[in-house]
Amino acid sequence: MSHYILKSARFQTSAQTLAQCPPPMISEVAFLGRSNVGKSTLINLICHQKNLAKSSSTPGKTQLINFFLTEWKEKGNSLESETLKVMLVDLPGFGYAKVAKSQKELWNRNLVEFLCKRDSIRLFVHLVDSRHTGLEIDVNLVSFVSQFLRADQYLLQIFTKFDKLNAKEQNKLKTTFPKALFSSSLRREKQEKIADCIIANVFGKEVLGML
Repeated sequence: MSHYILKSARFQTSAQTLAQCPPPMISEVAFLGRSNVGKSTLINLICHQKNLAKSSSTPGKTQLINFFLTEWKEKGNSLESETLKVMLVDLPGFGYAKVAKSQKELWNRNLVEFLCKRDSIRLFVHLVDSRHTGLEIDVNLVSFVSQFLRADQYLLQIFTKFDKLNAKEQNKLKTTFPKALFSSSLRREKQEKIADCIIANVFGKEVLGML
């Protein structure tokens, strides 16, 4: 697998609906998962910034689609023209939001429309808490995305908070999900492997995690 070096990462814009999103001109990676699973944390780790993606202290509070423009270079390639642009998309978390039912249904409709109709998405990254696997909401999410996954799209599962498990639990999780990746905020090399896998998948150079 190729290795990539991050050149830059910056916040682009926020949107609530598909119509408000920026033009679909750049390949996108959509980060999905329950509230408080660590989507913003993982984006910050991949982009080597502490506060690029803002995480809320209240699970379910953030309900905007946030876009982050990143630029990468393939390691060993010095040509300026080889800069690869990828949009990382931090999506609202599923569950937890303590709001009116009508408001929650509106958020869900906006999110479903974005996932199904956003042509520029190349990779869906499904984040799962390593300590809480097999939850119905996560099983349903995989089933839902698989229904409309195109031939040029992939679904990759990443288990967050992997460092919270003991060695036996870690080995069991790896055996159960052999195609998944595992994220630990304490291990820098794991973040580099995850970044390499994500960028490679976007440009069709790697099919790890393909469902």
